[in-house]
Amino acid sequence: MINRVTSNASEVASAFDPFHSHFSNNNDNNDNFNNIDEIDYSNQNGNNKDKTTLDMINDDDGEDINKSMTPNTNLEEKENDLSSQSIWTKIIKFLEVKQNHVSGTSDSRSEDIMESFLFNDDLKPVEEARRVWDWKNYVFFWISGSFNVNTWQISATGLQLGLSWGLSWVTIWVGYISVAIFVSLGSRIGNFYHISFPISSRISYGVYFSLWIVLNRVFMAVIWFATQVYIMGQTVEVMLLAIFGTDLPERIKNTIGDTQPITTFQFMCFMIAWGVTLPFMWIQVHNLKYLFMVKSVIVPFAGFGFLIWTLVKFDGKVAVGSLSNFHPTGSLLGWNFIRSVMSAMDNFSTLILNAPDFSRFGKTAKSSVYSQLFILPLMYAIIAIIGIITTASAYTEYHENYWSPLDVLTRFLDHQTAGNKAGVFLIALAFCIAQLGTNIASNSISAGTDMTALLPKFINIRRGSYICAVISLAICPWNLMTSSSRFTTVLAAYATFLSSIAGVVSSDYFLVRKGYVRLLHCYTNKPGSLYMYGKYGTNWRAVVAYILALGLNFPGFIAEVSTAEVKVNENGRKIFYLNYYVGYLASFLFYFVLCYFWPIEGTRPNTKITDFKAFREVWVEVENFDEKRRIFLETGEEGEYDEYNDEYVFDNESRQENYGDSSSSSDKVQMQTEIVADKKA
Repeated sequence: MINRVTSNASEVASAFDPFHSHFSNNNDNNDNFNNIDEIDYSNQNGNNKDKTTLDMINDDDGEDINKSMTPNTNLEEKENDLSSQSIWTKIIKFLEVKQNHVSGTSDSRSEDIMESFLFNDDLKPVEEARRVWDWKNYVFFWISGSFNVNTWQISATGLQLGLSWGLSWVTIWVGYISVAIFVSLGSRIGNFYHISFPISSRISYGVYFSLWIVLNRVFMAVIWFATQVYIMGQTVEVMLLAIFGTDLPERIKNTIGDTQPITTFQFMCFMIAWGVTLPFMWIQVHNLKYLFMVKSVIVPFAGFGFLIWTLVKFDGKVAVGSLSNFHPTGSLLGWNFIRSVMSAMDNFSTLILNAPDFSRFGKTAKSSVYSQLFILPLMYAIIAIIGIITTASAYTEYHENYWSPLDVLTRFLDHQTAGNKAGVFLIALAFCIAQLGTNIASNSISAGTDMTALLPKFINIRRGSYICAVISLAICPWNLMTSSSRFTTVLAAYATFLSSIAGVVSSDYFLVRKGYVRLLHCYTNKPGSLYMYGKYGTNWRAVVAYILALGLNFPGFIAEVSTAEVKVNENGRKIFYLNYYVGYLASFLFYFVLCYFWPIEGTRPNTKITDFKAFREVWVEVENFDEKRRIFLETGEEGEYDEYNDEYVFDNESRQENYGDSSSSSDKVQMQTEIVADKKA
């Protein structure tokens, strides 16, 4: 190794030919990487990128060799540059996200504009220090996520469609078992490769077209964020009614008027909920586990307490049959059963897609996969039965098929006793905490992560979350929450677009690539990058599969959301009732067929697309990813392919193995001294 490095030291300059012959054959094992002997690979955090391996070497006289060779003038140059910058340039610099990683370049090379929009600290693979979620944290995460008003509303959808409480609960089990499978599948790429959804979408859709995919997800996250804040505002309403009396809305003058389905009092509560949410967006994602732990302890007590209180209050009476004025039978009963199942699926369309955003923080390969597979349907089924029984019990007294548990809770204030007020307030407070945690996890972080992929130079997860919050004010979610039918329609529309996206991503990872990913290619737009798919950065196979799958659901989608009378074949409507399954499975199969006839590069080496037994995932280490990316951008080299471990290994890693702590210090000094001597010559 020493002789090879020494003999090639004079060829360093020629080795830095950006994206040279490596990209002519992406599976070749190139040796040019061995020429890069100036970089300090030992710095895992990448904070001292200007240092060379010579910095820590002393000559025979004890003087620092590097001091005489490379005087540090960078600071003076930066100060002079700053003084000559225009005000506009200074503003741009001020708005840029401050990064902790190596910028991706050395002093010999600058990133172009497009490269700078592909990478930041929130987009890079999660290093070991931030992978702090074990299986218990994912259990807490889903316990926390399941206890919220929205889950109660989903469970009540079956009751609204005329199903009995027993059938409604069965639909919840079927729906959330399906959800758990899809979430576990979507989590794997994040778990093993430690990347978020925006990055995984680059692999399947292409570096540029993935921006459209991410933009769709951002749009949906903003809408859902506003909706969850509105529901949280309703919990604030109940708390204020418990404190100040049920006539409080009448005492506050309604200045909005009758043209909107919201009053001044309700809007005030909405803004209070919105304001309370803002401070929690400041918490870093990997530290949110503590919020979920707190929520998972507090909220379940409130949920079970509410159930027990309702049963005691109404002498244990529960309406067994349908709570609606109609009783569907035959085919109509079957399709209403399916629609109730799909309400659970549609509700999770976002979380299925952005599952890698959380699984990337898993400590081990099994941290997120199996824990989610079992705990998710169990917890949602438990919360659903609480909601169903509470609604069915309240029906025996009030003869109203309440869609929201907050409506039942408000009716408890009909009797203005101190005990009633205190109980209602505490349960409403617990529901408020539940909505807060759910909204942060499901929408705020997702929107922030996705916006980071759109403008990583200026947006990180924290900034993206706040942008989402600001935009949400324009959504007017009260128009979406007027009834269960309107709510169900919104969910279905949501899922129509996201299911087709998720199906392509899953097919690409499991069938086409078989768990094989080249991470460095995800963060560059250079010609030859595997995930550029040509100069337009678009994988046309993924786009075609996405459009075809979307087309199957589109007629029924138009018929459901249109206010005008739209004639659509009944079969088209029924296909739409199965929207998520249809969109996901259709795009999944379409993409595989297209890749079969028009193969893509970057798949598992020496493996046919039909060899389904070849699927294998690798737990990658990304501690030196900043340095590896920098070298990759400068040279086009990503190391040599290690067939046994199924990954590319940098020459640096073999150097560290040969000259690491197990080697004597004299060996390391000898190697580095020979490099110095060669450079002097």
